[in-house]
Amino acid sequence: MTPWEEEMLACLGLIFMTQWLLLVAQTYVDWQCTDLEMPEPPIRNLTLNPWKMELSWISSTNFTEYECFVAADNEKAIIKAEDMTCIFDGNLLFPLHNGAIFSVTAVDINSTYSSTCSCIPRGMKGSAIENFSCVIYNVSLMNCTWQAGRNAPEDTQYFLYWKNSRDDNETECELYIKDENGRHMGCRFQNVMIKDKTAYFMVNGSSNVSQIRFYDKYIELYTVEKLMPPSDVTVKCDKNQNDCIIQWQRPQISHLDIDKCFKYEVKITYKGNSAEEVIHTFTKENERSHILQSYNMGKKYLVKIRAAGQYCSVNNAWGEWSAAVEFGNEDIFSSSAWILSVVAVAIFFVAFFTVLFCKRTHYWKTAFPKVPKPKNPFNGQPDINPELMECKMQSITSENEQILVAELVK
Repeated sequence: MTPWEEEMLACLGLIFMTQWLLLVAQTYVDWQCTDLEMPEPPIRNLTLNPWKMELSWISSTNFTEYECFVAADNEKAIIKAEDMTCIFDGNLLFPLHNGAIFSVTAVDINSTYSSTCSCIPRGMKGSAIENFSCVIYNVSLMNCTWQAGRNAPEDTQYFLYWKNSRDDNETECELYIKDENGRHMGCRFQNVMIKDKTAYFMVNGSSNVSQIRFYDKYIELYTVEKLMPPSDVTVKCDKNQNDCIIQWQRPQISHLDIDKCFKYEVKITYKGNSAEEVIHTFTKENERSHILQSYNMGKKYLVKIRAAGQYCSVNNAWGEWSAAVEFGNEDIFSSSAWILSVVAVAIFFVAFFTVLFCKRTHYWKTAFPKVPKPKNPFNGQPDINPELMECKMQSITSENEQILVAELVK
């Protein structure tokens, strides 16, 4: 390898290390704010850890009480401090990508002191991602997507970090969704567990042109879960009672096992209609069965069910519909009459064409020969109408006897 090639590789390595260190610094280093109003303030080195939403400081005076204030994302909150640390938790979690103001007020017997820090995100305006959203589906799969900042340079690459709860460590996305240029535009997660606490997401960016602003967001994961359909949908009908019992099981979720957390929408339609004709729809709360009374036994129906959360940490948007389940009977009378009509017409045409074929091919006489008339018992002569014949008597004389002969003349 020539010295020139070695120098080029060293430069490329230095550039790569610089970008990597910049990304790591943006991701893991706490923000620090210093009060510049006093040369040696009694409260100094205000430090914010955005992953834990934890504000800490150093005090040179023994104050009796500390109080913390935060204003971010059009929200404000005040909490008491413990051991020179304020932890913003629960409903006090605010995204910081638009900037924030933190202050600590110290109270003593004879005085009160306040130290304020303004945290302003670094980077080119409009370079942070936009339209960030996540959805959980199939119980444990999650997709998060975003769009590149409108002012982000073309070589900008984004990286997503998240933590499922305060007690977890932040981790980077393992499976990025990329566009045609290889830019990260989303992330796929597997084996996601919905916990009671809020998840925190942060997306950083890097570019060789300028510094990229970060984007962060807090999400209660149950609010973005798309509920699975109710399972084991069954219908049992009693012809004697003329009713049907519809039963089902609640949808599968990973973080709750309580039936009262759901409500259900049941939709019943006729089978076979080109346009879905809803004949019965209703909502059941907490119950997982319904009795359909006085249904038409000559019809066949379809039933499907979907669920939504209520009262608990379950998404209150309607989830997916279950597969349609058939029940009931088709109109037997109409079907039988139609079948009989078709059979009758078929028999008629078969008989008609058979007769026509036999007559045209002279098979008719062979198949149905002419029946002969019965013989006359008198010498085998046919019956003759006495009005149409004349009798001519002749006398025949023989040597021994005289024979009377009757000759029939037509």
